[in-house]
Amino acid sequence: MSLYHRIGEEVARRADALWSVASTLHADPETAFDEHRAAALLTGELEGAGFEVRREAAGLPTAFTARSGRGGPVVAFPLEYDALPGLGHACGHNLIAAAGLGAALVLNAVWDGAPGTVLAVGTPAEEGGGGKALEVEAGVFDGVDAALMFHPGVYDWVRAPLTAQEQYRVVFRGRAAHPTGNPTEGIDALAALIELFNVLSVLGRRLPEGSHVQGIITHGGTATNIVPEYAEGRFGLRALTTSALDELAERLATAAEGVARATGTAVTVERASVRYEHFRDSAPLSERFAGHLDRAGIALAPPAPGVYLGSSDIGNVSGRVPAIHPFVAIMDAGGSDHTPEFAEAAASQRARRVLLAVVEALACTAADVLGDAGLRGRAREELRQAEG
Repeated sequence: MSLYHRIGEEVARRADALWSVASTLHADPETAFDEHRAAALLTGELEGAGFEVRREAAGLPTAFTARSGRGGPVVAFPLEYDALPGLGHACGHNLIAAAGLGAALVLNAVWDGAPGTVLAVGTPAEEGGGGKALEVEAGVFDGVDAALMFHPGVYDWVRAPLTAQEQYRVVFRGRAAHPTGNPTEGIDALAALIELFNVLSVLGRRLPEGSHVQGIITHGGTATNIVPEYAEGRFGLRALTTSALDELAERLATAAEGVARATGTAVTVERASVRYEHFRDSAPLSERFAGHLDRAGIALAPPAPGVYLGSSDIGNVSGRVPAIHPFVAIMDAGGSDHTPEFAEAAASQRARRVLLAVVEALACTAADVLGDAGLRGRAREELRQAEG
């Protein structure tokens, strides 16, 4: 019996149990860095299968690693399980967690003690907290030969067009005064912040494809009869590449400093979030995954030109380790994630079918990574050339 056939049989045997995990997570959503019950459920499943579990990976209370096997090569399955505030699993992370869990359990069951290590990585707080980015910096993915995951969506795309992103806090400080009694004594910090929005609006017309700045005012004064001495804004920056994001951040700082000089205010610009790098797809591994998924009747196509689907901390992993992050549809293209409708779709029968097909494709791809030195070499060389 072929290894792929054994993987398929093992997925079928575990189908109800894996769907139960996805459904339990869906019914009990927890937000970033507070996914204690989710982490307990997943680590319990992995420990029960004989994995060596280490909790609080990278010093994060709800992160973990679970390892089985011996020596290299090493294939990792990142598991996401945080939900969106007020929307639950409207990004389908319950399916991502169940898929990574399932692939790890299935591969472990069929690998029969051959050399190689299966690593499940619990990665909290993808929705803004950057769990994977923090784990990368802590060395959690060191020595890994491939990181394999998927994301439910509204398209069947072989690779993820994910941009780099980060947020900045900009604070202007002026001088308070009565706007009628002594208006010339005041230095209006809010006016300076508003002027920064105007400058960025002009700048936005000249930004390259995939780059944009979106800002909000988080503090604009305390009373209408006081010239604001303090004003604060938060700005989200996105760009096609991490280097382009760095250039955009420099432009924001330059604009803020220019406004401060023109208005007589003082300004500080500081990063206010973990930086998400752009995603670097491993074509050799994505092609293998797409081929395996095709056997389940799900054909993946290249992403539509000019369409970008946000950002994710898997980008930080993909800069160090060959990685895949395909999108597989659980609802039609007219829909959108981060909506109540998508949360409902993440618990649908279509989602169950996608989950089981993806578990099998992930496990088969991981088996290819562990058993095919040539594939590993091609994936690593592609990443090396991208870094160069």
